[in-house]
Amino acid sequence: MSIEHPFQQASRRAFLERAGLGFGSVAAAYLLNRDPLMAAPSPLAPKAPPLPATAKRVISLFMHGGPSHLETFDPKPLLNKLHGQPVPESFGNVQLQFSEFRKQPILGSSRNFARHGQSGIEISDLFPNVANHADDLAVIRSCYHDGFTHTAALNLLNNGWSRLGRPSMGSWIVYGLGSETEELPAFVVMLEGGIKSGSAVYQSGFLPALYQATTLRPGATPILNAKPPEGLTEPDQRRMFDLLRRYNEQHAAERADDSALQARINSYELAFKLQTSAPELTDISSETAATKELYGIGNEASEDFGTKCLLARRMAERGVRFIQLWSGNTSGGGDWDGHKGCDEGHQKMANKVDKPIAGLLADLKARGMLDDTLVIWGGEFGRTPVSDGSLNGGGDALGRDHNPYGFSIWMAGGGIKGGQTIGRTDEIGLHAIEDRTHVHDIHATILRCLGIDHEQLTYPYQGRDFRLTDVAGNLDLWKRLTS
Repeated sequence: MSIEHPFQQASRRAFLERAGLGFGSVAAAYLLNRDPLMAAPSPLAPKAPPLPATAKRVISLFMHGGPSHLETFDPKPLLNKLHGQPVPESFGNVQLQFSEFRKQPILGSSRNFARHGQSGIEISDLFPNVANHADDLAVIRSCYHDGFTHTAALNLLNNGWSRLGRPSMGSWIVYGLGSETEELPAFVVMLEGGIKSGSAVYQSGFLPALYQATTLRPGATPILNAKPPEGLTEPDQRRMFDLLRRYNEQHAAERADDSALQARINSYELAFKLQTSAPELTDISSETAATKELYGIGNEASEDFGTKCLLARRMAERGVRFIQLWSGNTSGGGDWDGHKGCDEGHQKMANKVDKPIAGLLADLKARGMLDDTLVIWGGEFGRTPVSDGSLNGGGDALGRDHNPYGFSIWMAGGGIKGGQTIGRTDEIGLHAIEDRTHVHDIHATILRCLGIDHEQLTYPYQGRDFRLTDVAGNLDLWKRLTS
């Protein structure tokens, strides 16, 4: 499924420099070849999936910092029984980032788990609202990879590779399926602030630049430079664009192989449309009071993430293909990184996202959209069953280090059979030991739900056909989730 398009020879850096586009404008350029006057077909025209698909779009709820599976979706009663004791030799040894595993005492959990729904999935009291949707969730408790730093783990979860330079999952999906909207970007990311890996996790890597994400900012200007200059009327602006286009096309006629020039010419068209579509998208005044309350809008803790979740539903309605919402940041607002006071920090973060996520699931389901919208929750890894330091200090000392060896995510909608748990970790939650699910398997599953064979979605680069799942990945998880 390697796709030929007019940007095959243009590097990302060259595209940016020659096109003279800012980051927000580059995402606007996804309309660049939709003009019927252009000879080349649009690389972003919607494409029929090669295989039967159960999902049309993806909403990724990313908990930045690494939420503890031991406090959320993977109860381990043995931790409390062994609290303060050394790890039994039978569990082996692992590499950690900030501590020596064998010298740290086991840390119990203060969270209460209960069974929910007809399926009886055990979910902690951090997520009382999400727990009401237990029968829609498929909780995968046996995820693992080998990246124990944030940057490596974030790259693995989002790009399928621990180092920089690979395209993000959203970019791969848009490359494979195109866009269902001509009014909005196909791939949108909503951040809470800075992230530990930087922007590489939502950029296009060696894919053409038009496949990278548009970051949606809060407030009245969600996309920079989308508002026309004050005093310039729409008819005047239309005439200016038409004149500029004629001059540019005359210039381009002598440079037929200059795809970046064509990108620059046509990027103005979506920028023009975004002046209307972006403000309309982010204006939630038409939503009912009941809908806003459903998402936790009006509550100080959940207002921000609730607004993002509501916007995600609005984007899904309008044809945006891949939508990613980030909870947590490096800008002072906190994240899910539980090195210090893991329980207290997770309570704070859960208060921000629990009701909005439950509201999103309920709203999608009520509108009949959950059937073809795949929702994914998770972070870059889990947390260790041992403390980051001595338990004698209490408070901040009661933290957990990074654990990529066994952690949990969940999926809902998009053809996923809810009300089930898949796989398990050992008795203290250290290692995935049953139905082990690597990141490549997760990515293969997501692509298959969208009707894409992960082994066939490739891109030629530096003499090799690359793919999201590199040279690995299997569909065992997909079979379990959809059977």
